[in-house]
Amino acid sequence: AFQILRFRPIIAAVLFALPCLSFRPPTTAKSLPITSKHFSLLAVESSTATPKIGVILLNLGGPERSEDVEGFLYNLFADPDIIRLPVFLSVFQSPIAKIISSRRAPKSIKAYESIGGGSPIVKWTRAQAKGIQDGLSTKGFKNANVYVAMRYWHPFTDEALKEMEDDGINTLVIVPLYPQFSISTSGSSLRVLREAFLSDLGKWGPQKLRHTVVPAWFDRPGYTKAMGRLIVKEIEKYSDEERKDGVVVLFSAHGVPQSYIEAGDPYKFQVEKCVSLIQREYEECGVKTELSYQSRVGPIEWLKPYTEDKIIELGKAGVKNLVVVPISFVSEHVETLEEIDIEYKELAEDNGIENWKRVPALNTDQFFLNDMTDLIIQALKEPSVSLSEACSQNNVDLGGDPLAQAVRENKTRNKLLGLATLGTVILDMCFGKGIGHLFGVPL
Repeated sequence: AFQILRFRPIIAAVLFALPCLSFRPPTTAKSLPITSKHFSLLAVESSTATPKIGVILLNLGGPERSEDVEGFLYNLFADPDIIRLPVFLSVFQSPIAKIISSRRAPKSIKAYESIGGGSPIVKWTRAQAKGIQDGLSTKGFKNANVYVAMRYWHPFTDEALKEMEDDGINTLVIVPLYPQFSISTSGSSLRVLREAFLSDLGKWGPQKLRHTVVPAWFDRPGYTKAMGRLIVKEIEKYSDEERKDGVVVLFSAHGVPQSYIEAGDPYKFQVEKCVSLIQREYEECGVKTELSYQSRVGPIEWLKPYTEDKIIELGKAGVKNLVVVPISFVSEHVETLEEIDIEYKELAEDNGIENWKRVPALNTDQFFLNDMTDLIIQALKEPSVSLSEACSQNNVDLGGDPLAQAVRENKTRNKLLGLATLGTVILDMCFGKGIGHLFGVPL
């Protein structure tokens, strides 16, 4: 039977025990100096004999083939930012990851097979990188290269850095492919990149590589207009009679635990602002707009309303025509193709919604790629923002992340919950379902 809610015993313990993807500085306690004292990279570049510009696009990643699934799951569960155990239990991290990934792989493979055999996120991200590189070349940056760095599967951050090193990149724009900033997405990827830089300052320090970060871009007119155009196209597919009956546009954003927001994560505010800006692009269509959050797991409170609840509510209210918009995603992947297109569509039909439409992800939409190109050029011209600054500006200061601090203040509770985490992991391996759905992994 179809079940949209997944209450997994492991999640409650994990979400309380891990400090919500905190940015933990390396044990060397190094700090990454501010890039070029806030000069624009182009201004600094003008005094450089052989400038070489690079752009790195950060994204989640995903298995492209069935044989990649278990390795992808292992990387996910072996990450202490996902299952963060106290030091005295850290020895169990790798064995737990190995057991869970091995046990879950067959189920995950079947889910990926339902969307074509693997995640298309890498394919789309590479295509976006090529489109942006072509755009930069057209606008005079002919020697600029665009790289892709994924968080949990190839190409990893270190692979992208190796390409940059081989190409002699000395000026870098860092762009997470998440329009809205969250510690669990952009923040996690920026932490990994920052640690890579700190591990070899002789190679990646400010004397060798000048960098700037674009931490969020949810309010860019080019992006909101591109989204608005796609929504209008779907609305216009309804007949005049159907439009007279009423059409609802439902934005579905990826959810995060409410505790993240209470600790300073700017994600909710940015999502709501983003939706209000996009809404202006189709307001003449005379439709109603709703916002909900998908992919919640466990019994703790996440951002509300939940997408599954909102769909049921709309169905009970007599809504027949529904346009769903994935707002947190710029490329198709498992959460759009499986969770929205299969699970939520079935839920909508079961609740009387007859005419379902889903706005496609931006993928290689030319308006979107043009705006991303302009974003990068603008970032090169404006005062630079370092990795450390980008985190601090989004309430995840590297030295005092409020999400991490809340946990550190109660070490005893941490240890007890760490034991609970280990126990629930073991129970989960025997009886329950996995936690991968938190990160878009169908388990």
